[in-house]
Amino acid sequence: MILEITPTPFIGEVNAINSKSELHRVLICAALSDAPCTLILGNPTDALSNDVLATIDCLKELGAKIEISDTEIAVTPIEKVPEHPVLDCKESGSTLRFLMPVATAICDSVTFKGNERLTERPIGSLKNALEAHGVSFSSDGLPFTTTGRLKPGKFEVTGDLSSQYVSGLLLALPLFEEKCSIKLTTPLLSRGYVELTIKALAEFGVATVSPTNDTFGVIKRNNRYISPSSLKVEGDWSNAAFFYVANFLGNDITINNLKFNSLQRDKSILDFLSLYTADIETEENILGAKEYEIDLINTPDLLPALSIAAAFADGKTTFTGAARLRLKESDRLTSVCALINSLGGKAEDTADGIIIYPQPLKGGTVESFGDHRIVMAATIASTRCESPVIINEARAVDKSYPRFFKDIESLGGRINVI
Repeated sequence: MILEITPTPFIGEVNAINSKSELHRVLICAALSDAPCTLILGNPTDALSNDVLATIDCLKELGAKIEISDTEIAVTPIEKVPEHPVLDCKESGSTLRFLMPVATAICDSVTFKGNERLTERPIGSLKNALEAHGVSFSSDGLPFTTTGRLKPGKFEVTGDLSSQYVSGLLLALPLFEEKCSIKLTTPLLSRGYVELTIKALAEFGVATVSPTNDTFGVIKRNNRYISPSSLKVEGDWSNAAFFYVANFLGNDITINNLKFNSLQRDKSILDFLSLYTADIETEENILGAKEYEIDLINTPDLLPALSIAAAFADGKTTFTGAARLRLKESDRLTSVCALINSLGGKAEDTADGIIIYPQPLKGGTVESFGDHRIVMAATIASTRCESPVIINEARAVDKSYPRFFKDIESLGGRINVI
């Protein structure tokens, strides 16, 4: 789908969609629990992302019963696992990495598959950890079939490539009678996402402990997860970040359904935007010598949104700590640079980030590279462009935010399918 966005102000209110990160985690906890649980959403369920729907489909394949109504998801836990489930993770790296330990802990054999881009995303360290505990793999990458149940003990995994390795193992540990631990062989990056996993576990009666910076464990209150009966799911700061950037550019959007005391690290979008001055486009500022450095080591997903703010800022911005973005839905360092340059700005990538020079965007044609965050960034950029923004493969936004363009139109956005 190719969309043309005509420059116009965005004015009005939006509800932040439910947190994709939290939904993955609590859906899995609910499916493994001792009794049904209803997940209460702040939005209609037609806002559920493709990634979350992939997790739901996989949990159904494992034997859970999941019913989706207008604003709720009712989960009946797994009672009996099918003999050989086939889990299609689609494009969702979270689904794959969370369910590899969980599924192998409850299944004698399971097949995993996914779409092309997912096959390119790394799982090596997690696979090695599972192999060391009794699981055999038919191949090194997707699609693959596992045989053998995961055995408890001390797991070793890297922490610098994906925090999802740690989260997946943490979600599996309460399934064992024995106490288990996770030892990190490299420093843990994106620790905030592991904190979200620990929070989800606590909401389902599982206490965790991190006695040192590189070791995690589980203190069990029961042999299974304990259902809280119902649970309200937070709004998503990662996607709401685009609306905060839109406001930074001069729009007037009220963003609802967010917790300001949330553990989601992407709420730091507010702190990053505050680094820039309010005067964002005078000639003397554009030609000035101000420089900003933003370390995204714990919040790499904010780069596409922040790149638009940086293009209109009053000085050069250097983003660092984002090397892992080369392994996302696109090589996001390359795709963000292409986005800025395609719209008339100036950006260049570095080993672990990008540099954006202050040069207001004009408009033009953007390749989304099949990346949902590039689509959203280009749309927000359109509000300050001189000519329309055309986005190729705009449907990629469905991965995390299917209602995005409906919400944009509700704010006055002018969108045409071409």
